[in-house]
Amino acid sequence: MIGSAHERRAAAAGLAPAFAAARARLGLVALLFALAALAWWFTVDRMRGMDEGPGTDLGTLGWFLSLWVVMMAAMMFPSVSPTVALYSRMTRRRAPLAPLVFASGYLLTWSGAGLLAFGISALGGNLLGEELAWNRAGRWVVGATLLAAALYELTPLKDVCLGKCRSPLGFLLGSWRGGLLGALQMGTRHGAWCVGCCWALMASLFALGVMSIAWMVLVAALIAAEKTLPWRRTVTYATAAILLLLGVLVVAAADVIPAFTVPGASSMN
Repeated sequence: MIGSAHERRAAAAGLAPAFAAARARLGLVALLFALAALAWWFTVDRMRGMDEGPGTDLGTLGWFLSLWVVMMAAMMFPSVSPTVALYSRMTRRRAPLAPLVFASGYLLTWSGAGLLAFGISALGGNLLGEELAWNRAGRWVVGATLLAAALYELTPLKDVCLGKCRSPLGFLLGSWRGGLLGALQMGTRHGAWCVGCCWALMASLFALGVMSIAWMVLVAALIAAEKTLPWRRTVTYATAAILLLLGVLVVAAADVIPAFTVPGASSMN
């Protein structure tokens, strides 16, 4: 019995590091969800009353980028948390801060995407101006954007990028870099795969109204569903169908879409 007691104590001592690591990963996931919740609260507070539908003014570059980073934390941290937890498990005790640096690199890539979106919006406004008004080409541009996003959902490139997001182990093993600088590099690379997966959905958010909390919630829910739910093909086709339906309704009967702000409707009334 003495030997048996010694064996039990030895087994418990051997399992202790594994339990500690599991608690640390759980704490990391909880931290990401807490940061996402805080980001949602901040975004709702800042964007209240700012939704003007398609073509909403993005403000200055600095203001928009700061809000965009917070928006990406709110929308992306819940769906990327399994990847960060897996990365944390692979780093173990070698770099305790590496998972947070990884998440920062992920946000850095999305910051670059936001900068590009701001530039495209500003360039389009300067070149086309009034041609993008809702009663001219505006509704057709929005409808075409939603249709293009629906079609992209069914492309091989979308499938490859989504696979990297849903099964990140191959990515982590194939692009492993040590240290905090390596964590930043890996985070930016994983963010690039995520941008490749979700850029069309983000373009849809801009088309529908980037300052709308309702559309932000819908896009975030679609992204999370595509990345986490087991019915991969079903979710992808459902997302494409939703985008296609919205594209048709925007052109044919925009006023029947719940939470959609038709530009200029309030002033016309």
